[in-house]
Amino acid sequence: MCKISEKLILQLKEIYKENIEIKYNRIVAIYIDSNNLLDIVKRFKLFGFDFLVDITAVEEEDLSCIYHFMSLESNELIMVKANLNKKLEIYSISEEWPSADVQEREIYDLFGIEFIGHPNMKRILCPDSFIGHPLRKDFKIPERR
Repeated sequence: MCKISEKLILQLKEIYKENIEIKYNRIVAIYIDSNNLLDIVKRFKLFGFDFLVDITAVEEEDLSCIYHFMSLESNELIMVKANLNKKLEIYSISEEWPSADVQEREIYDLFGIEFIGHPNMKRILCPDSFIGHPLRKDFKIPERR
């Protein structure tokens, strides 16, 4: 692990103590509560993680959003996994990271996760008349007539 991510991780551990879990494999994986997302990702820019690679969602027991950030200078990659509350809401990072705009809309459309503060939270792939969210485990395909 490079010095940039080491300094960032030390700071995050100090601030969030038991509210953060960090695992090391090929990339650093940070597991957080969704309420801390905005503050944590703002710190990433201060430490040189200047590129939002992607955002996605996963449904294990509960739904979570997964973010990948990269430092183009040091070539480091960090993953952040934010567990969602029962309301299926998380704060939008599109103001801080404009490239998140379309990705958050896609997650909203396919998983039904609301991004609080998003400037244009509406479907992007499915038609407006579509009922449900097709990547959710509880989604049932309607029978054809």
